[in-house]
Amino acid sequence: MKKIYLIAPSFGCTTSPYKERLDKALKTLKKLGFEYIIGKNVYLNNGIASSNTPELRAIEFINAYKSDADIIWSVGGGEVMCEILEYINFDELKNIKPKWFIGYSDNTNLILPLATKLNLESIYGPCAPSLYINEYEVKETFEILKGKKIFKGYKSFQLSKDDEIYPKYHLDKRNKLSAYNYDKPFEGKLLGGCLDCLVTLSGTKFDNVAEFTKNSKEKIIFFLEACEMNPMDIMRGLFQLKNTGWFNNVSGFIIGRSMFYGMEQFGMYDKDAYIESLKYLNVPMIFNCDFGHLGPTIPIRSNAYAKISIENNLLKIEYNE
Repeated sequence: MKKIYLIAPSFGCTTSPYKERLDKALKTLKKLGFEYIIGKNVYLNNGIASSNTPELRAIEFINAYKSDADIIWSVGGGEVMCEILEYINFDELKNIKPKWFIGYSDNTNLILPLATKLNLESIYGPCAPSLYINEYEVKETFEILKGKKIFKGYKSFQLSKDDEIYPKYHLDKRNKLSAYNYDKPFEGKLLGGCLDCLVTLSGTKFDNVAEFTKNSKEKIIFFLEACEMNPMDIMRGLFQLKNTGWFNNVSGFIIGRSMFYGMEQFGMYDKDAYIESLKYLNVPMIFNCDFGHLGPTIPIRSNAYAKISIENNLLKIEYNE
């Protein structure tokens, strides 16, 4: 895997520090021996809260998928990536050699349908500008591409935000996992992403989760993290997913950290919202896992079968295929 196609299905890299980081990331790719193609929208800001119109962003993804690249790597998250789905014919992509798609947050809007409509794996991991520094999730994303099977969490995470153009991680918060109904490792096919996006997709024609999970030979492990949702938003969102049939074949949940980590509302925290909404399933849930909007994060193979466990207070993901 030596050729990467960079696309901007949500935000483009037009402002500081993202443009500078992407420029430096390209040097990292070159140093690592990768060829790359830069999509037409990558350095644009021509859409509403996006790199370009929904049609042109969709065309960029389709062109990347039909290209000879091995990997499609998103250059950013954002707000309205869901708009491009109306202009993508997923049936048209079925006979094309699969590619890795990499991105997180708003990129859930592609990661989910790639799994449920095409049964493809993607990597819920860092967007391309993060390659300005080759450590933590970036390094482990390359390890996934090389076939590494076992990944573990980190002892600390970054709670503070850094305004530097090329910041290094300042791991200022000790990580402590907590669990509900967990007494042993559990297994299943990983599915999920950013809850803000998942709730938007649920119940639309782009939501194939209930059918996908019903037809799956394996139980489903949902990996969920929120960006801007408060505890009540999470409860409302999980109510919607429950009642669109998402949780009928589930073996457990791993829950990452939101941008609003630690927010309290009506005496409820994120963990309480998940437990209150999902306890009826009587399955394990692990909280404060190392993925989401406060890094460093473990890149996750969406639609891959894995065993989940806690080892020395660290999340452990072991892929079995």
